[in-house]
Amino acid sequence: MEIGRFGRRPRQPAVGFDEMEANLRADLQGVLALNGMGGFVWELDSGLVFLDRGGLTVFDLAPRAYDGRAETLSRRIEPEDRSALRCLVDDALAHRDSFGAYFRVRCTDGRLRWAHAQGHIQRDRTGRPCRIVGIVRDAGPELEHLRQQAALEADRRRQADVVQATTSALSQALTTEDVGAALTSKNVMDTIGAASMVLSLVENKRLRIVATAGLAPEYARDLRFVRLDDALPIAEAVRTQSARFMRREEALTYPRLRPHVIDTDLTVSALLPLVAQARPIGALAIIYRDKADFTPEERNLLLALGATVAQSVQRAVLYDQEHAMAVGLQQAMLPAGIPDVPGARIAACYRSARTGHEIGGDWYDVVPLPDGRVGLVVGDVQGHDIHASAVMGQLRIALRAYAAEGHPPATLMARASAFLHDLDTERFATCIYAELDPATGRTLLVRAGHHGPIIKDAGGRCSRPHVRGGLPLGLPQHGRHAPYPTTSLRLARDETVLLCTDGLIEFRGMDIDEGMDRIEAVLRAGPADLDRLAEHLVTNVEDRHGQEDDIALLLVALSGG
Repeated sequence: MEIGRFGRRPRQPAVGFDEMEANLRADLQGVLALNGMGGFVWELDSGLVFLDRGGLTVFDLAPRAYDGRAETLSRRIEPEDRSALRCLVDDALAHRDSFGAYFRVRCTDGRLRWAHAQGHIQRDRTGRPCRIVGIVRDAGPELEHLRQQAALEADRRRQADVVQATTSALSQALTTEDVGAALTSKNVMDTIGAASMVLSLVENKRLRIVATAGLAPEYARDLRFVRLDDALPIAEAVRTQSARFMRREEALTYPRLRPHVIDTDLTVSALLPLVAQARPIGALAIIYRDKADFTPEERNLLLALGATVAQSVQRAVLYDQEHAMAVGLQQAMLPAGIPDVPGARIAACYRSARTGHEIGGDWYDVVPLPDGRVGLVVGDVQGHDIHASAVMGQLRIALRAYAAEGHPPATLMARASAFLHDLDTERFATCIYAELDPATGRTLLVRAGHHGPIIKDAGGRCSRPHVRGGLPLGLPQHGRHAPYPTTSLRLARDETVLLCTDGLIEFRGMDIDEGMDRIEAVLRAGPADLDRLAEHLVTNVEDRHGQEDDIALLLVALSGG
């Protein structure tokens, strides 16, 4: 005999296998009944249905109260399920050998119980159905499990929708203004199910609201600035770097919050600190109505959402700081003001692009010249980065120096091109220079790869005079200081000249002639005052097309009689 693992002989079973099988068969009905199951036999000729103990339990029938008739069982089944079950059985008798169906049983105490029957049809030698045998079971736990699974799946889908909608919206956000607009958009708020949303940033030990939605204006006015040591739940969440999930009753205990909650139907709120690199940078308040509390899954989802928003806010804050520094640098390189030029009215406008990560090398300049003349410059250094701005500053200073030396426009432009080439920056620039004599209106124009001017007369008609041009500045020329071609025209007293960079006239999906036509239409309809007209031109681009590039422009008109 085989020895066991630890040297002891295995114990022999007290009962043989055949006896165990016999006992199991004898107890099988009891086992099925304990599991909410039972068997049935339906004799089709007599209409009698035999139910074992488990089957009687499913139909909530006492053994002595059941007469064995199919009609008695049928009365236990809900009417609408009864007819559907009968049709299913009839179809199986005619075409199949088995069927399965869910139906509801009305218990003795009036409760409804879901049950499931699985039947197999037995036929005689002629193929006629004579008997149905099968099992019937309590399906309530099964369907409850399925309902819970469906609810969990729906919750998972909702969580996935929240993550997808928020991530998609934030992926397009560059600035903190963009982040606020994305979070308070209808799409994100509807997906989250929020009634209100408040985004705040930490600035100088205070929380400043940067975006709100779904709240009365008084909220943003009264709580626009919150000190981090204030007795407010949002400040507490930031101080402790721990999320707060708060019911309406708790919010009403805060005196500064109470006026903004008492007359609303808001019920619960999630106050999420925005933490980046272990440092609080802001807070997100998500407020709900018709919601009693947060499930553990919802809390985890909102905590993950707060982490995602914190990353986007951190990137946006850094972008805002870097962009503000870059714009400040570029604007410092532009003229501090437009000098007074007797006999001429001049307006200028510069606007950095609203899209993109960097700034460009667009510039304008107004250079007083001897004998009352004035030099007008508009140009654009290739690229959209700090280097482009730095090159722009050097080129602008060089042009002013050449103009002060008294060089004619053609030579001035040639020298500027040689200067940029010698910088060895691998950058080129486009530029247009106009030398205007306000006393006579005589204007000398030189182009270096730049588009020409637009002139509007007193009647609003616009024209584009042909101005001969040369290569962009910085490219090798034939002859180091070979003059650029010069075009001469005479500006009338009732005419206005527009010089601008391509950010004003080039739009996505539109060629340059179409862009010029658009700007001419805006120029014709614009105000007479040059400063207002300059602002009008830029604002029109921002509102209608979205500003995709930097804009620099000069407007000049003769004044006096």
